[in-house]
Parts: sequence; C-alpha cells; structure tokens
Amino acid sequence: MEYLEFKFSCSEPFREILIAELAEVGFDSFLETDEGFDAYIQEDLFERASYQEVLEQYQEAASLNVSEGKMAKVNWNEEWEKHYDPIIVRDQVYVRASFHPEQPDFKYEILINPKMSFGTGHHATTYLMISHQLELDHQGKRVLDIGAGTGILAIMAHKLGAAHIEAFDIDEWCVENGDENFNLNGMSDVRMGKGTVRDVRPQGEFDIVLANINKNVLLDEMEVYSSLVKKGGNLLLSGFYEHDITDIVKKANEFGLDLINQKTKDNWAALVLKKL
Repeated sequence: MEYLEFKFSCSEPFREILIAELAEVGFDSFLETDEGFDAYIQEDLFERASYQEVLEQYQEAASLNVSEGKMAKVNWNEEWEKHYDPIIVRDQVYVRASFHPEQPDFKYEILINPKMSFGTGHHATTYLMISHQLELDHQGKRVLDIGAGTGILAIMAHKLGAAHIEAFDIDEWCVENGDENFNLNGMSDVRMGKGTVRDVRPQGEFDIVLANINKNVLLDEMEVYSSLVKKGGNLLLSGFYEHDITDIVKKANEFGLDLINQKTKDNWAALVLKKL
C-alpha cells in the first residue's frame, strides 16, 4: 500500500478544522507539526478534485501552504516521539506513549502508541468522548467501539470496568495499531475487527456504544447504532461540529434515542443519548 504525504503549514485556529475536512475526503492519518500538520492518504483512494475543493475553501483564511509527495519509509516511533506529548483529561486520565514516564497519581493511565492511527486524546472529539465515559457506569457492561482508531475509547471502557468489549475500524493501520495498544493496556483478549458496522455485524445488544467518526457516517448508520443499544443503554457520538448537533439529535430521535448530555470543545461536540 503506497501513501501520499501532504505537508500543511497553516494558522493555528484552522488546524483541527482542516484535519476534519481532509478526513471527510479520504485522508486517514495525521501528524501535527510545529508549522501545522502532515496528512496521509492511500494513493489509490486520492481524489484530487475533492482535495482541491478543501484547499480553495481555506487557502486565504488559513494562510495555507502545502507541499506533497509520496511517503518515504520512516521510523514512526521516532517521529511520534518528536511530536506526541502526554495529555490529561479532567485530572483523572493520563494518556501517554510508552516512551513517556509513568504518572501514578492519576486514577487512570492509558498507553497509546499511535503510529499512523487517529485518536490519541489530543483531538477535541476524543477528549470529549473520554469525558463522557468518565460519567457513565461501565462496570460489568458490554461496550462496542465503532471506528475505534487507536482503540483509546475501548481502552478507557476497560479501565472503567467493562466486562465485554468489541472494537473495529475500516483501516488496516488501525487494526494493527489497536491490537498493539490493547496489549499495552492488558487487553490481549480484545482484538480489533476490520470493516464498517454493516460489514462487521456485531451480535447482541450493548450497554454502551461509542462512535467517534464524522457527521455523514453517523447519520447514515444511526439506525444500525440504535439496533445495537439495549433498552436503557447509551450511545455516545462525536466527530462533528457544535452546529451539527441539531441534525444529529433529530436523526437519533427517529430511532428511539433521546439526548441526555452534551459537551463541546473548540467548536466540536460529543453527545450522550439513551435508548428509550
């Protein structure tokens, strides 16, 4: 599999917005840098017309400069050590890579070696989802993580006492990376599946379903999510902007899901819905 590499220099307020927009047109891996970020996409999936639309939309406002080429073979562990700092969520969760020192004062510690996968806790949506998880009872519960990325939300569920966890993603990088991260966090019995929720077809109902993807996918798959949440269970959603909340909630209501909590950060949103 050949990847194309795009190096973006942009003004800070537009960094996360651009990453989200590029994810919508097929880019699946990102690495933040001092100047902006690097973005990666499989060569056979790259559609230049869609990519150009994103550039034209933000070129002037974001002071955007881009260089592109094929990804050279690099030592990804070394690259992440240069750019990946530990994060703290609500003074309870410490997310670090294996090369960072331990912090035993925190109630929960999550080890993530992200490689090329998305979901380290640095992005607002991951932070918001973990924040919601901290407020839900996971003890002895069945949990499903859809579009799991690095597996960080599944790992958080494990730390919170979930009895059964399933996770999957459409990207083969995530499958490999997720399994590695599960091993690092004492979850060798959990393996990352590959495919969409319709491909994987999880069996049974779950107490908690997690989906941090993007607005279009969430709207398209909402009925499936609802069928997987047991009555009285919770669906946690993120990957969309604050102004998209109305559309997401409207679609969720169609399938018996009621909004009970919401959080926002840096214009991003995350919702907790209950199956009626």
